[in-house]
Amino acid sequence: MENFVFCTPTNFVFGRGTESQVGKLCIENGATRVLIVYGGGSVVRSGLLDRVRTALTEENLPFGELGGVKPNPEDDLVRIGIDMVRNEHFDFILPVGGGSTIDTAKGIACGALYDGDFWDFYCGKAKIQKALPVGVILTIAAAGSEGSGNSVITNLSNMQKLSLRCPEHLRPRFSILNPELTMTLPPYQTASGICDMMVHIFERYFNNTAETSITDRVSEGVLMSIMDEAPKVMANPQDYGARANIMWAGMLAHNGICGTGVVEDWASHFMEHELSALYGVTHGAGLAVMFPAWLTVVSRINPHRAKQLALRVLHVSPEGKTDEEIIAEGIARLREFWHSLGLPITLKELGIENPDIDTLVRNLHIAKGEPIGNYVKLDRKLTKEIYEEAR
Repeated sequence: MENFVFCTPTNFVFGRGTESQVGKLCIENGATRVLIVYGGGSVVRSGLLDRVRTALTEENLPFGELGGVKPNPEDDLVRIGIDMVRNEHFDFILPVGGGSTIDTAKGIACGALYDGDFWDFYCGKAKIQKALPVGVILTIAAAGSEGSGNSVITNLSNMQKLSLRCPEHLRPRFSILNPELTMTLPPYQTASGICDMMVHIFERYFNNTAETSITDRVSEGVLMSIMDEAPKVMANPQDYGARANIMWAGMLAHNGICGTGVVEDWASHFMEHELSALYGVTHGAGLAVMFPAWLTVVSRINPHRAKQLALRVLHVSPEGKTDEEIIAEGIARLREFWHSLGLPITLKELGIENPDIDTLVRNLHIAKGEPIGNYVKLDRKLTKEIYEEAR
C-alpha cells in the first residue's frame, strides 16, 4: 500500500426534505452573498429552485443566479460566473444540480480569486492557491462531485475536455443529498449515472499496488451494492430505499475512499472525455462503451485485476475455465448488466456510426501526453486499438 492522505471535510446532510436547511448551512459556512448555479429544466419545474430561494431569503441572505449549465459543462459559463462574482461580490457558490453544475461552480470558485485565466488550472499551467467556498444541493447521483475536489470542464476554443483535482480547495463545505430529488430523472440519465459511479471505482480498483486488501474490499462492496440496487431503481423510480443507496454509493465512489493507498488509472475516463468532447454524448453512456473496450485490451497485457473483478464482483464461476475465459465472461457480464439498464455498449449503439478514431487518438494524447494510464501504460497504438474495440 502507498502512503496517502485522506481528508473529507464535507458535511453531508442526507435525507428527505434536507434542502430546506440550505440557508442555515450557508450562514454556518460564512456566506454573506450567495451565487446559485443551476442548469434549468427540472430544478425550475420541480419547484426546487423556488424552495432554495425561500430558504436563503428566510436567513436574510442576498443571492444571485446563474442558469444554463449544459450536461458537458463549458468554459464560457464559468467565465460569466467569474465576472458575476467579481462585479457583484458573491462570497459563496451554491450549485443546485448534478455533476456538471457542481463542476461549473468549482471552476467559478477557483477562477474568481485568480488573476489569470481559470483554464490555467485545468491545463496544468497553474495550481490553485485559494478558492471561494462551495455548498451543494445534489439532484443527480452520478459524478460524485458532491464529495470530491474534482471538476471537469470543456474549453470551446479548442474542444479540450480536461479534469482538475484539488481536494484541499474544491471539496464542498456541505452537500445536501435528498434521494427524493432524483426520482424524476429520465431512466437513461439514471442509468448513465450508475455507470459513471461504477467506473469511478474501477479507475481506482485497476491498479498495480500491492497489499491493498481493505481498499479492494471496500470497492468491491460498493460495486456489488450498486449492482443490487440499480435494477430496483430502474424498475421503480419512486423506490426511496434504492434511490438512497444509489445516491450514497455515487458519493463513496468518488470521494477518495475507494482509492486509498493505490496508484489510480483514469485512462478510460480520459478516452471518454475525448468522445464526449467531439460528439457530445452523455458521459456515463460513453463510459459504458469505453470501459469494457479498455478492459478487453488491457487485460491481455495485465490480467490480474480483471480476473479478480470477474470472480469477486461479477460472480463468474472459475470451474473448468482458463483465466482468459474467466475474464472474457466477466467483461461480457459487465456489458450485459449495463445493457440491461438501457445503456449502449458500442459506439454504433451510442449513435456514432463512423467514429473519427484518428482524431480521438490525436486529441487524447495532445491533452494527456503519452503514455496515459497506470494499470497499463497506453501509447497511441493501444489507445487506437481500444477505440476500435469500442465500435
